[in-house]
Amino acid sequence: MVPKFKPSPLRIRSFCTKTVQQNPHHWPIKQITKTNFNESLSEIKNHISSSDFIAVSLQNTGSFSSPWHRVSTFDTPETAYLKAKFAAERFQILQFAICPFKLQASKVIAYPYNFHLFPRDELKMGMPSYSFTCQTSYLTAMAKEGFDFNTCIYDGISYLSEAQESTVKVRMGNPMAVDHATKSSSSPALSVADTVFIERVRSRVKHWKNACTDSDIKTEAALVTSLRKIVLGGEQFGSRPSMTIDVCSERQVQLVLKMLEDFSDVLVPLIIPAKGGGTQAVRAVLTSSDEDKDLLKRELQTFEFEQNKRVRGFREVIDLISASQKPLVAHNSLNDFTFIHSKFLAPLPPNMNEFICSLRLAFPQVIDVNYLLKDIGPVKKMTNISATIAYLKNRFFAPIEMEIPNQANENEGKIHGHNVVKICQLFGKLCSILKITPDAIESSDDFLASAINRYANIFYSLPGSSQEPTNEEIRGWTNDKRKVSCEDVVFLWGFRERISAGILKNMLQGSHEVFAEAFNVRMVDRSCAIVVFGKPGLSNTFKNVMNSKAVSGPLREMVSDGLKAAGYETYQRVCSSGLWESALADALDKTLASHNCLSEAAYETKQSEIYLSNELINLAEL
Repeated sequence: MVPKFKPSPLRIRSFCTKTVQQNPHHWPIKQITKTNFNESLSEIKNHISSSDFIAVSLQNTGSFSSPWHRVSTFDTPETAYLKAKFAAERFQILQFAICPFKLQASKVIAYPYNFHLFPRDELKMGMPSYSFTCQTSYLTAMAKEGFDFNTCIYDGISYLSEAQESTVKVRMGNPMAVDHATKSSSSPALSVADTVFIERVRSRVKHWKNACTDSDIKTEAALVTSLRKIVLGGEQFGSRPSMTIDVCSERQVQLVLKMLEDFSDVLVPLIIPAKGGGTQAVRAVLTSSDEDKDLLKRELQTFEFEQNKRVRGFREVIDLISASQKPLVAHNSLNDFTFIHSKFLAPLPPNMNEFICSLRLAFPQVIDVNYLLKDIGPVKKMTNISATIAYLKNRFFAPIEMEIPNQANENEGKIHGHNVVKICQLFGKLCSILKITPDAIESSDDFLASAINRYANIFYSLPGSSQEPTNEEIRGWTNDKRKVSCEDVVFLWGFRERISAGILKNMLQGSHEVFAEAFNVRMVDRSCAIVVFGKPGLSNTFKNVMNSKAVSGPLREMVSDGLKAAGYETYQRVCSSGLWESALADALDKTLASHNCLSEAAYETKQSEIYLSNELINLAEL
């Protein structure tokens, strides 16, 4: 196991970061729209191929609708994923910035691109979705940055996910060349019905082929020729004669393909997909020579390639990134990659474990700079990349020179895509502090060889922890390392609106003996708060008192005014059932009132199996 890096205080001093362009607003970020997308693909492919890492950054139409919808520090990995999943399924990506970059000592060589996207139904098949949610604050921020919504809508790059592409290909029903794997390697055992079917088809194919190649028939009148084509089922595939053979099952497909091998010198078989999946028919195309047969196969490959590019759109870039198997760097990996999975791969799985397994098939290594930041010592959470870079600048001597070869200065004073360059800069600085280099990654025998693996694929982590969290852990807000079980967390709602955590805590103190011990309070939103008890067992005592007739004193008055309490399992049930009300109190009420939810006994069993621990919540700001 790689020991945790603890920087010496003697090494801490300020420095000045060197950049090719001192003003980040002048960084040359190449803006890509539908107009210049195809011509830029080869350039992007080369930069991806030669890079050490690829940074990604998204600009979405929103991420949460209510305060409690955002991923918070009291969420378990599972509830955090469910929240990110909900956002990814509702909102849309309008900008996708990627930046292949290399680390060379204290230099970062970056090639940033910013893609403008719009989910346009290019193929008129109802995909991707016509509707998505927009959050006004996000659109306002984009407008202040000079974002051109007209360019996005009319010239944004469309796309289909892998799952949608498969559906589209089936619906389009375009002929596909027969893969060698499709042909049966051995002759199936034939029944009487199989033999009759094969001989009938063989006879049709033989008569059709002879009719097409017989020179005497070609001199017949046009009417006779047309009638002959109708009787024999003759068609045209481009400029070549073809014949369609209907099939009723995949077994018949294999029988037809096996039979057509007898005519392989001049016939090329094609598969016609059915609208609902499977195979509708087999088409035999007649070629004039071996050269013509090779030409047909190349034409089919070219046609399939061009069609795939048209169908995939921006996903062509996602496929290039996936094929490279390069480590990806992000600033908010859980949020970003739920969006990426939802829009470009397939619908999101129902739980976190399946999501990570599915994502790793496409992107084996995802590194979150927030997680690297936790390993350099006590650092408060920073959501702003620029503030984080400034913080590190004042504490560590780790000069990083940013080199961005002038691809095309197309910014026109705008700042689209600059976050992705800042992520590269922050990552380079953190690698310098933690002594992580590309050479160390490539050397399996080096002490630092496992460094990237140590930081990769951790989508939800505990502050100051070098271990990947399990579903048994929830995070704290500060660097207080005391842990409590989620069984010691109680959700409270039903109090008057506009109440603060401090006032609520004062109201609870002295209302019952359970509050004589240490406890903390935090508002989740205006309608609900959480109470964390410092002593195990007090939360159950409190909930039992709340639900009994023995409640008395000030607490009884609060209950009479509508105060309600529930354990963490109820909150888990809210997230898993998809009750994303604007107020958490409403969602909790609906969950408790629902007759379709799991029984309390089932949740108590699950609770005993999953020990949830959390760093004690510090609410000094209250």
